[in-house]
Amino acid sequence: MNLSLELKKRFRDNIQTYTMILAMLAVWILFNILTNGFYLSPQNFSNLFRQMTVTSFLATGMVLVIVTGNIDLSVGKLAGFVSVVVAYFQANVWNSIFPEQPLVAAALSVVIGLVVGALFGMLQGYIISYMRVPAFIVTLGGMFVLRGGILIITEGKTIPANQPSFDQIAQGYLPAGIGWIVALLVVALLFLNMIRSRSRKAQYGFEVPNIYMDILGTVFFSALVIIYVVVVNFYNGIQVPVLLLAVTAMIMAYVSNNTRFGRYAYAIGGNREAARLSGINIKRNIFLIFVLMGFLCGVAGIVLASYVGYGTVAAGEGYELDAIAACILGGTSTLGGEGTIFGAMIGGLIMASLTNGLQMLNVPAAYQYVVKGAVLILAVYADVYFKKNR
Repeated sequence: MNLSLELKKRFRDNIQTYTMILAMLAVWILFNILTNGFYLSPQNFSNLFRQMTVTSFLATGMVLVIVTGNIDLSVGKLAGFVSVVVAYFQANVWNSIFPEQPLVAAALSVVIGLVVGALFGMLQGYIISYMRVPAFIVTLGGMFVLRGGILIITEGKTIPANQPSFDQIAQGYLPAGIGWIVALLVVALLFLNMIRSRSRKAQYGFEVPNIYMDILGTVFFSALVIIYVVVVNFYNGIQVPVLLLAVTAMIMAYVSNNTRFGRYAYAIGGNREAARLSGINIKRNIFLIFVLMGFLCGVAGIVLASYVGYGTVAAGEGYELDAIAACILGGTSTLGGEGTIFGAMIGGLIMASLTNGLQMLNVPAAYQYVVKGAVLILAVYADVYFKKNR
């Protein structure tokens, strides 16, 4: 296949993703004009990516949940619950046990947060998969339980979580030199992955894409990484939570695309009966997906507590809707069987871009919700339109 034909085929196969990327660039350009160039300044660019992290951590797990034909309405409140638990331990427990060891206290808080998230995910996953209670009902009930748990722990008060070491999880930056080392490693991994992918396709007899197309795509993503590092280095450098999100997204992308666990999730969502007849243990896989979702809620809650610096009564409010919206904006099908981690990251960035830009323009919160809702409906319409035409 010649280069031009392959370009057309790849564009046609990924038209929804490219449309979302173009829409995001249009949003950036519009807000940059309306804010007289401040929107894309290094400082706001850095803040924009930091703001997307909590929602995007949730979205990386939500992709697999939706792909299997389920939903999790509790993720926002679970992240909020983890944030107040972590804040409580930081403020009231570790200070008395390890008064002069903030690094130890921070490490233990991280462990507590991950365990709490995973355990709650395990509980919900068991009820959904083995007791066959619909995920919508279980996670809706879980959301109310977690909301009550937050009120019990906080007692209606704000709990400080801005202690040294712990605050660096979401507020820290990498020095410029280390940032460049990370960028070069990412570029090297992108090219290594391209070579490995082509080799495996040839080994198993699949059609190998035109090498110039693969090189062009890898150079494009490498350029994006380098541009990002250049811009954020003009401010304070790569943000620690963004680095954590990038690592998490790469791991989740590998799990969803290159492991039996990930492939089974897509098979279950595509055709549950066919998956069952193929010997896939549906109950076990859905259970593990909800455990993974809970674990990622733990990660999001830790980052939330570190970013805000407090555990509050309203912690995690509305985050579940942003996470679901990010997945759908990124091309995850509400019918199951379709969705990518990369698409969810684009969706999360679009949601953060809209919120950031509207806040900078001092748009009232009521109208911000209207805009987000309209964008989500348009995204679902685009999904239906592209599928019908395909």
